[in-house]
Amino acid sequence: MKFGLFFAFQVVPGDGVPLDRPYRDMLDCLPRAEELGYESVFVASHHVQPDGWCPSPLLALAAAAARTERMRLGTGALLVPLYAPFKLAEDVAVLDNLSGGRVVLGVAPGYVSEEFEAHGVPREERVARTEETLDLLQAAWTEERYGLSPRPLQRPHPPIWYAVSAPGSLRRAAERRCVLLPSPRHELAELVEHGRLYDAACADVGFVPPERPLIREVFVADSRERAEELAAPGIEYLFRELYGARSAQGERPLRTDSGELITDKRQVGFEALRNRFVIGDPEFAVRQIERYRDELGTTELLCWTHVPGVSGEDALRSVELFAREVMPALSSPAASSPRSPS
Repeated sequence: MKFGLFFAFQVVPGDGVPLDRPYRDMLDCLPRAEELGYESVFVASHHVQPDGWCPSPLLALAAAAARTERMRLGTGALLVPLYAPFKLAEDVAVLDNLSGGRVVLGVAPGYVSEEFEAHGVPREERVARTEETLDLLQAAWTEERYGLSPRPLQRPHPPIWYAVSAPGSLRRAAERRCVLLPSPRHELAELVEHGRLYDAACADVGFVPPERPLIREVFVADSRERAEELAAPGIEYLFRELYGARSAQGERPLRTDSGELITDKRQVGFEALRNRFVIGDPEFAVRQIERYRDELGTTELLCWTHVPGVSGEDALRSVELFAREVMPALSSPAASSPRSPS
C-alpha cells in the first residue's frame, strides 16, 4: 500500500489563523514527507468558501512541485465545469512539464450552488460540461490539430481520476477507463456499494483499474484520546459546514454511520461519523486502514492530516508518527495488488 498527503488549506473562521498559514504548513511538510516515504500530495478544491478552501489547486501544486522531487501531484478534485477547457489543457500540460511528469488530474462535476453562481455557470449543465471538457482535454493533449504546446510530458497524457459517487458518473468513469477517487464523506458501506457499481461498469468495458486510491481524515498521536482532542473539532467543523450544510440543502447527501440522512447540519458530530475517520493511536490506525484495504482493495491512502484547526507542527508530528509506526505495518503484498473487479 502506498501513502500520500491531502490538503485543503482551510482555517476555522474566527480562530485568528491567517489564510496563508496552511499553505506554508504544506510547503514546510512536503520535503520531510517525501523523505519519510509518502508518494503523493493531493490538493482539494472548492470556491467562495469562507474558510479559505483552496480555489486554485494547480497553483498550489506548482509550489509543491518545487518542494519535492518524486511525489505525484494530484488534484482531488478539480471542478472542471468551471474552467475554460483549452486553457485548462494548457495549464495542466505546463504543470506536468514543470514537475517532470508527476501530475494526476482528479476531476469532479461539483455540486455546491454558490460555486456555479460565482463563475456564471449553470449548475444543471455541470455533468455535460465535465464530459465535454474531458473530451477536449484528451484531444488537445494527443492531437496535432489543436496546436497545444507544450503537450504534457506524460504520454498519452496525465492520468485522469474521477471523484464521483452517483451511478451514472461511476459508469462514465469506467467508460473513460479512469481510476475512481472516492469522496471522504462516505462511510465504508457506501464505498463498498460504489465500488460494486464501478467494478460492474469496468467489467462491461473490459477495464481493470490500475489503482484504487482513497481519501480519509487521518491523524495519529500517542493515544487515541490525544488524537481526537487535536483533530476531532476541526473534522467536525469540516463535515458540518460543507458536507452537512450541502446535505441539508439537498445538494448532496451525507449520512451518519448508522445511515441517517443529514437534513440539518446541526446533526453532524464527530461521534455520529467516527467510523469513517482514522483518528487514534498507531495500532488503531492500522486496524482501520486494514478494513479499507480488505473491503475496497485500497492501493493508496491519501491522508488528510492537515485538517482545519490543527497546527502545522501537530500535523507534522502525526505525519512522522504515521510513517514510523503505521506505514511499515501495511507494507504487505496483500496491500500492493489491486482487488479484481467483482
